[in-house]
Amino acid sequence: MEILSNLALGFSIALTPFTLTLAVLGCFLGTIIGALPGLGPSNGVAILIPLTFTFGLDATSALVLLTSVYYGAMYGGRISSILLNIPGDEPALMTCLDGYPMARNGRPGDALVISGVASFVGALLATIGLMILAPLLARVAYLFGPAEYFALYLLAFSTLGGIASNNQAKAALASCIGLGIAMIGLDNSTGMPRFTGGNLHLMDGVDFLVAIVGLFAITEVFFFIESHGKGSAIGIKLDKVTIPWREIWSTRWTMLRSSLLGFVAGILPGAGASLGSFLTYMMEKSIAGEKGGFGTGVAKGVAAPEAGNNAAAGGALVPMLTLGVPGSGTTAVLLAVLMTLNITPGPTLFADRPDVVWGLIASLLIANFVLLAMNVPMVKVFVRILSVPPWILMPGVTMVSFVGIYSLTGSYFDLLLMVAFGALGYSLRKLDIPTVPIILGILLGNAMEDNLRRAMVLSGGDWTYLFSSAISNGLWLAAVLGFVAPLFLRRFIKKPQAVTD
Repeated sequence: MEILSNLALGFSIALTPFTLTLAVLGCFLGTIIGALPGLGPSNGVAILIPLTFTFGLDATSALVLLTSVYYGAMYGGRISSILLNIPGDEPALMTCLDGYPMARNGRPGDALVISGVASFVGALLATIGLMILAPLLARVAYLFGPAEYFALYLLAFSTLGGIASNNQAKAALASCIGLGIAMIGLDNSTGMPRFTGGNLHLMDGVDFLVAIVGLFAITEVFFFIESHGKGSAIGIKLDKVTIPWREIWSTRWTMLRSSLLGFVAGILPGAGASLGSFLTYMMEKSIAGEKGGFGTGVAKGVAAPEAGNNAAAGGALVPMLTLGVPGSGTTAVLLAVLMTLNITPGPTLFADRPDVVWGLIASLLIANFVLLAMNVPMVKVFVRILSVPPWILMPGVTMVSFVGIYSLTGSYFDLLLMVAFGALGYSLRKLDIPTVPIILGILLGNAMEDNLRRAMVLSGGDWTYLFSSAISNGLWLAAVLGFVAPLFLRRFIKKPQAVTD
């Protein structure tokens, strides 16, 4: 009954005309962003963050808009995967394996509809799971002390590289860079400046949003400049779109199994949607066996990864809201937004700000139906919108980034710092070093340091206190396994190559 009353509160917020408009707008923009090859949900959310502060949105409104963009981008990632064999983001990689062959077999419309329905099922079940599981996990989080939180943060760092990173050592290096940046500013305990170089602008540390917009949005601008604006966005001829009811019904159990497994994968800190789509595809392939025809353009090969990655996207919100630890790169960006709005995610969030949590959950439930309505009958519209050339899109990204950050901080120094982060992100991506662990280090570095200090104070400097409980030991074990497991999992993942013919 408590869930129903909280959900009623959420719908009273989500069904207001303004909030509903934000959810629909976020779904529309997110679908377009997700379909653009290379952008993905992390970049899409980062690009739109400045707009939320430019227009003065409150915490609930900002979170509804950005999470709708998040969900929309997860839906949209399948479009270029199916039509061009170019994934819109990492989680859409597995969709290429059967989605593109189905399109090549003369059934692009069927593949898009099946993937859209599977995305709906996965995201809807994940949102219901978030609604049920998050309050329970929030109560468990009250058992966490400084030792447990330190181990939890370590788990997030050790697993964030995941299967999306080519090298665990590079992911660890990126985490160290982020932790080093987090140390800039005044020490929380002593008040002494650290790594500021005597610059007064750095005394308060590095702003989360400046780093995020620089590492994501400005980095994309630099890559656009490098290509001299060559190439154009996709413009695919799509024939009449019909709904293959029989094939959709035949994949119902595939969608359910993949949604459950994807949701569990999303809850794991750092695993994210990439792991969800991989595990679900491999699970369904093993169930079907050699006669299943996976890789030749079968419906189950499209439904499984789409249900899995969208369910994982919803699952990644669970640790972010209940523990303050992002489950994916995009939720790391959302975590920064909450912290900038002076809202601290964690177990007390459900008691202190139920309007934020349940307004978000209700909005996501509505957004799923909006996305289903958009992505099935309107899919041809999105394909046409993607014919807009990048030399029009990228200057818009630059303008939004600069205007938004300046309206937020009012500091020219932060604009220069944003460009510096853009150059850093460009250099790191050239070296194949992931940038998401840097963001996580900036976000969680101070909290990780504070919990380590509290643990040492409580134990009188005894480092074994970090292993003093079953919860902390379990988290340490999970951290070790999370760092080692991708070394073995990655060899089973073959990224599909873009077809240029």
